[in-house]
Amino acid sequence: MADSKLPGLSLAVVLDGDPVYSRGFGFRDLASGASTSADTLYCIGSVTKSFTALSILQLQEQYKLNIEDPVDDFIPLNIKPKGEEIKVKHLLNHSSGIPALAYAEAAQSHITHETDVWMPISNTRDLITFMKDSESWADAKPGEKWFYLNEGYIILGSIIEIVSKQKYTDYVINNILKPLNMNRSYFTKEAEKDPEFATPYTITSNGERIPGSYTYGEMLSDGGLISSVNDMTRYIQMLLNEGKYKGKKIAESESIHKMMKSDIIMPDILYDGNKVFYGCGLNVRPGFLGRRLVQHSGSVYVSTAYLGLIPEEVTGVMVMANGSGYPTNLIGEYALGTFLNEDPLNIPSFKTENFLDSLTGKYEAYMGTMKFNVVRKGGLLNIEIKDTHYDYSVPLLQDSPGTTSKKFFVYTMDRKIPVDFVQEEDKTWLIYERFKMQRTNFSK
Repeated sequence: MADSKLPGLSLAVVLDGDPVYSRGFGFRDLASGASTSADTLYCIGSVTKSFTALSILQLQEQYKLNIEDPVDDFIPLNIKPKGEEIKVKHLLNHSSGIPALAYAEAAQSHITHETDVWMPISNTRDLITFMKDSESWADAKPGEKWFYLNEGYIILGSIIEIVSKQKYTDYVINNILKPLNMNRSYFTKEAEKDPEFATPYTITSNGERIPGSYTYGEMLSDGGLISSVNDMTRYIQMLLNEGKYKGKKIAESESIHKMMKSDIIMPDILYDGNKVFYGCGLNVRPGFLGRRLVQHSGSVYVSTAYLGLIPEEVTGVMVMANGSGYPTNLIGEYALGTFLNEDPLNIPSFKTENFLDSLTGKYEAYMGTMKFNVVRKGGLLNIEIKDTHYDYSVPLLQDSPGTTSKKFFVYTMDRKIPVDFVQEEDKTWLIYERFKMQRTNFSK
C-alpha cells in the first residue's frame, strides 16, 4: 500500500466454509483520518458481474428464460456478428464476438477527469443506440472467441428487469442480498450516508490522492455494487456451499457449477503454461498452487476489488481498496496461499515480482560518467535516464518471461539489443550496448 500510495484496503478470508479473518488497513477517508475496517464500503466494480450472472441463472431455474434464448427475444439489439445471433449465454461468458466497445472505460475516465471523451449514455436504450454499428466491429461468430464486454452485462441487467418485472437493483436486493443478510450493500448514493463509506480516490502518476466519485445511475449490472468484505463473506460462503447459506437456498447447485464452469478459453496464457477460462460472471484458473482458482477482479479506477475462491478447499477471499494501486488480485492470491499453508512465494506472480525487484536500482558507468535507473513497472523492468534536458525510458523484455533468466533485450527501429544482468557476490552489473554499468544502490 505504501509503495503504490493506496489510501485504504479491507480483506476477509473464508476458510473451510467459515469466516476466519477480516480487517481493514489504512484510511477510508484521508481528510478526516478515519480508519478502514471489515465493514468499510467500497465499490466492487466488475465483481458485480457474478451477481448479474447468478440472477440470470436464478431466472432460468424459474423457467422464465433460458440462456440458450436469443438476446433479441428480450432486447431489440439487432446485431448479428458474422451473421449469427447472440444468445444470452454469449453475454454471460463474453463470447458475443464483439470486442470491448469501452463505453464504461470512457464514462469512468470522464468522471475521474482523465479524458475529454464524453459519451452521454444513461440507460440501455442509449447503449443500444451507441452499439448500433458494432456488428461491423465484430471479430468472430458468437461462441467462438472471448472478448470482455461490459456492454453485454448492461444488456443482461435489462433482460433481468424485463423477465422479472422488477428493477435490476430491486431484483438483486430481493433475491440475493437480503437472503444473504447483506444489509449494508448498496447500488445507489444511499451508500454515502453509511458511516463506514470509503472515500474513493484517483491516484495520480506522482502518487497524489484526489477524492473522486462513483458513476451511479441506471446502468449498474456490469459493476455498480457497493459492499464490504464482511457482507461479501456471506456471498462467498453461499458460492462455496453450492447455492446455500445457513439453510436458505439462493440457487441450485447446477447454477453455481455453471458460474464456475470453464465455458470459453481466454487469450491469457500463464507463465506456468496453464490457460484461463471464463464461466458465467467468474473466470477459472487451473493450477493455482495445485488447485483450481475461481475468481474475478473489479475496478472503477477510484476503487478496486477481488473475489477469489478455491472450491475444493471451501476457501475464499475478498479484497477491496479505495483506489487503484497494487493489484488487489495479487493481495488476494497471497492471502489464499497463506491460509492454505502454502508458500505464497511459489505463486508465479510473486516469483516474478521478487526477481525483477532484485535487479532494480541506480546503475553507473566507469567513474560515474553515465548514470541511469532500472525500475519495475508492473511486470516489466525499465531503463530510465533523466536529466535537465533529456527524458528517456525503454522497457526491458525478458528472453524467457516468468523465469529467473537475467537475459533481457530492447527493441529499436531496426534491431534487437541484448541487455544482460550479471550478479557476482555483492555486485550487480548490467551490460547494455557499449556500456558496462554497476549498481550503486538498490531501490525497489
